[in-house]
Amino acid sequence: MSRGSGTDIDVLVLGGAGVDTVVHVPELPLPYADSYLIDPGIRTRAGQTGDFVALGLSALGLRTHHLDMLGADPEGDLVRAFHRDHGIPLTDVPQPAGTKRAVNLVGPDGRRLSLYDATRAHPDDRLPDTTVRALAGASRHAHVSITQPCAHALPALREAGATISTDLHDWDGESAYQEEFARAADIVFLSTTALTDTPEHTVRGIAERGRARLVIATAGARGAYLLADGELTRIPAVSPPKPVVDSNGAGDAFAAAFLFGWLDGQPPLRCARYGAVAGAHACTVPSTGVDPIGRHELLAGAEELEAAALGAPS
Repeated sequence: MSRGSGTDIDVLVLGGAGVDTVVHVPELPLPYADSYLIDPGIRTRAGQTGDFVALGLSALGLRTHHLDMLGADPEGDLVRAFHRDHGIPLTDVPQPAGTKRAVNLVGPDGRRLSLYDATRAHPDDRLPDTTVRALAGASRHAHVSITQPCAHALPALREAGATISTDLHDWDGESAYQEEFARAADIVFLSTTALTDTPEHTVRGIAERGRARLVIATAGARGAYLLADGELTRIPAVSPPKPVVDSNGAGDAFAAAFLFGWLDGQPPLRCARYGAVAGAHACTVPSTGVDPIGRHELLAGAEELEAAALGAPS
């Protein structure tokens, strides 16, 4: 954590800015029908993975800056307003193809299916190298989304001296595209949802092939797996404090809370418990709403987990 001295930004978040249209459906997979009546309605709102990681970090008191490409369109205006309203500094680079957008189908149990608009990006998209280096040089850490402009920015981030984290999301453990991010990061998050091998084999493979010191695989209601110093630890899931309404953003909340602990010098196990508490909280927030967990609530939840783990009354 030595870079904390003299830096203006705790975490630089790269990529993952966009807009989602949220549609609540009666079940997933959705059977074919000519039409459905949707209740509680259909809503378009700002917030994709980078937006929500930045929001989670900022809500926990970390100085956060977001960098990504946005279009000169209504969707881009929604993203800019999201950051302005939550006091999160944003550097947006013009994106001629328009702002990233997706449709999220959300089932009654909170599961989601995301449909991403592939026309809003181009393989040659770039974040300006000078901008990346300047912001990274002023940052303690960089969290990188797995979008194409961010892949091109990885060398500049490394040369600027910032530590790097990334979230591979539902990687299958084989795709070469995510592999590039996995090899470059010091901390790697991923979901076990689509893995073709065991979580243990996958997380150990990431550590062996790259530079990752910590690898965390989240498994929803089954908890998470933490690889630290060569030791794999199973992190129990946390019971959500309220009914589960939407799993959208749970992984982003986990990553933000984990990084909060890590940048505070906490041991990896405690960081993972922070993540579990934040992820459970996120599942109780409708995808059309914004209610990130705060520092006091996070620390209290983690203390309860540690007391339970020690067999002491919480």
